[in-house]
Amino acid sequence: MKKIATILMLTLVFFMINSCSKHDDEAIVDCFGDSILTELKHSADGTNPKIINYHIEYGGSNTVTSVKWTFGDGTPAQTVNSATGAVAHTYAAAGTYEVKADVTLSKSGGSCTVSPKRSVTVN
Repeated sequence: MKKIATILMLTLVFFMINSCSKHDDEAIVDCFGDSILTELKHSADGTNPKIINYHIEYGGSNTVTSVKWTFGDGTPAQTVNSATGAVAHTYAAAGTYEVKADVTLSKSGGSCTVSPKRSVTVN
């Protein structure tokens, strides 16, 4: 009986040491929930329709620390370190492009990334 109690106690200690804390669980839930609170917005420039202005609208309680933009036209990704991630991109040709924003959110020393996408038509 003592062996079984010892094994159960060691198993319990092992799981307690290796399990997520409440803080870790909250960070995962917050990041998952923040994906629906993060929206990629765009508008065409008034003078040149091939220039598209992008920004992020975020309605959560974390802080946007950076946005890595992939514009879907083969140009290198561009990282912006601001809360809105505002950037303008000039496309070489008209067409439809899939744009992705890797938005890094931080809170209490932790961080996570959400990645909204949008199909954008350039005239």
